Amino acid sequence: MLALYYWVGNYVSVHSRVGTWNTNAIGVISKLLQQELPGLTGFSETNIKNMRIFYETWSPVLNRQLSSADLDKPLEINDLLNRQMTSADLSADDFECFLNVGFSNHREIIRKTSTLEERLFYIRRCAAEFWTVETTRYYLSEGLYRKEGTIRQTNFNKTIEEPSFKQRALQSFKDEYMLDFINIEDPESVGERMIEQRIIQNVKNFIMAFGPDFSFMGNQYRIEVAGREYSIDLLFFSRRLRSLVAFELKRGEFKPEYTGKMNFYLAALDKYVKLPDENPSIGIILCKSKNEEIVELSFSDTSKPMGVATYRTSQELPLRLRNALPDMDDLKKLIGII
Repeated sequence: MLALYYWVGNYVSVHSRVGTWNTNAIGVISKLLQQELPGLTGFSETNIKNMRIFYETWSPVLNRQLSSADLDKPLEINDLLNRQMTSADLSADDFECFLNVGFSNHREIIRKTSTLEERLFYIRRCAAEFWTVETTRYYLSEGLYRKEGTIRQTNFNKTIEEPSFKQRALQSFKDEYMLDFINIEDPESVGERMIEQRIIQNVKNFIMAFGPDFSFMGNQYRIEVAGREYSIDLLFFSRRLRSLVAFELKRGEFKPEYTGKMNFYLAALDKYVKLPDENPSIGIILCKSKNEEIVELSFSDTSKPMGVATYRTSQELPLRLRNALPDMDDLKKLIGII
């Protein structure tokens, strides 16, 4: 269906843009198509114009156009039904996602996006999560692309060789997560274990913060190496990545030694836990803050795929507001709690 709409859009675009058709031509074509194929839906005048927009938006990365000989012929739907779409500019995974998204979703995405990168972001999510048109419209209006984006600080480029796996890995994580289900009165006063316990109590919300493809495997996940036990804070499996994903939670700022520990955990997971048909394990270090130069240098000698992201909780205020308020204990005394 997408291919048919694409080629109809091509035919209409070429004829209408060069001025060989009069202004009512698209309306006439719509009526003729519905007369020729009774019961045919989707070929209203408005939708044919949407097909033209669909073609003109995607032609730079898909089949360019019909041949000049084809354009001299009358529009034959049966002929166009046999034409396929191909792309040398999209990855195989992205092209498959493109084909798995319905025309109505494509129409909404085209209307609300301006760059190829942004369109592909919504197409990947739409295909992977089976968005309805209403869901697509909602996430577009919410600006999901600007809120999420892809994780920037990783070593994926040097540790993941397979291009499609690398791309999916980059798209599966983001720079900062809002863990708004963690209601801690003073986040600076608690350790990683308290944060971990709040996550365990709200594991469904935590999974949704990363995406529905993640399955929870356990907290303080134990691995035995050379007779010694080691514990990973949180372990998940990503169906989309077909990979184990280990999370290490850090209350404060990122430190270089975190990468060595994560590298060890990932090596152990690959050796003792990962199944033969699964992709290499991935690690994400979740910190309250990070210095990008320190993270970059820390990744320079690592061999396992990992990234660093930050998180915020619902009780956190912007720094300028926190500085304007009294200390938490002073505030409690002020209002008579203690």
